Amino acid sequence: GLGISLLTIHIYLIPLHRLLQVFWLIGAITSLIFSLYYHLSPLEFVYHHPVSLFGVGFIFASLTGIYFKEAFCFNRLETKFLTPLVPTLLLGHLLGILPLNWEKGLLILWATLFVIFALRKLSQPLPNDIGDKSVFEHLNH
Repeated sequence: GLGISLLTIHIYLIPLHRLLQVFWLIGAITSLIFSLYYHLSPLEFVYHHPVSLFGVGFIFASLTGIYFKEAFCFNRLETKFLTPLVPTLLLGHLLGILPLNWEKGLLILWATLFVIFALRKLSQPLPNDIGDKSVFEHLNH
């Protein structure tokens, strides 16, 4: 779903859009490799091997980019919290500085805010979501 979103989302700064797509691809390939080689879900693997976030974490970097874009373009309250929450949680896990109960709490908060974000996207008028296509037509010439 995130990969499709990154193909269809409109971000006027094309190099940033491509960077988010590359980040997703790196994270997706890394997740697939870990899953196939270690026979664990990416979630289990990251939990037991935080250093794997140096590969898998690229998915979350691309997701954070979308949160930032949505906060900036649509002034969405939940994305203003999600933008710093995701890196805080992942870096806290990577560095081992967050107690387990804090990680669980932040993960629950992340999931809750992400559901709110997704539900609000379902009711967003399509013309607002796809943006001004004339800008993209101009950029393609």
